[in-house]
Amino acid sequence: MEAIIEFLRTDTFLIINVILVCILFIGFFIILARIHSIHKYYKTFLKKLGNGENIEEDLENYMYRVERVEKQNAEIKNLIDVIDANMDSCIQKIGIVRYNAFKDTGSDLSFALAMLDEKNNGVVLNGIYSREMSNIYAKPVENGKSTYTISEEEKEAIQKAIENKQIYKVREQ
Repeated sequence: MEAIIEFLRTDTFLIINVILVCILFIGFFIILARIHSIHKYYKTFLKKLGNGENIEEDLENYMYRVERVEKQNAEIKNLIDVIDANMDSCIQKIGIVRYNAFKDTGSDLSFALAMLDEKNNGVVLNGIYSREMSNIYAKPVENGKSTYTISEEEKEAIQKAIENKQIYKVREQ
C-alpha cells in the first residue's frame, strides 16, 4: 500500500495524469466536432427532404393540427353520445293512413297520423274532413296503445308506425 502512495506522489504519476487529461480533452473536442457536423448534416437533410423548407417546423405544425383535430373529434363524439342517448325519446316512427270519413266527400281527405318514439310512445292525430268543417283530434299513445277509444284508421296508423323500420340512430361499430 505504501508503494502505491509513494507512486502517487511522484512526478511520473503527475505527467501520466496530464497526458491522460490532454488525451481526454482532445477526444472531447473530436466528439464535439463530430456532433456539430452531424447536426449540420441533419439540418441539410431536413431542408432537402422539405424541398428547401424546414421540414421540422412543418412536422411540428402538423402535429399541433393533429392534436387539435383529435380534441375536436372527442368533443364531436361526446355530443353524438348525448344526442344518441336522447334519441329514444324523440319521434322516430311515423305511420299515416288516409281515408274517406264521409261518403259525401270525394277522395281520401281525412287522415290518421301516428308519431312514436323508440318505445312506441307518442301521439296519434286524426284529421277528419267534411264539406262543412275540418277537425283534428290528438290522443296519447303509450307502448303502442291509447287509453282513449281509437278508430280502426288510428289503430292502423299506430301499427304502421310500430312496424316502420326507418329508425335513424348512430351506434358504435
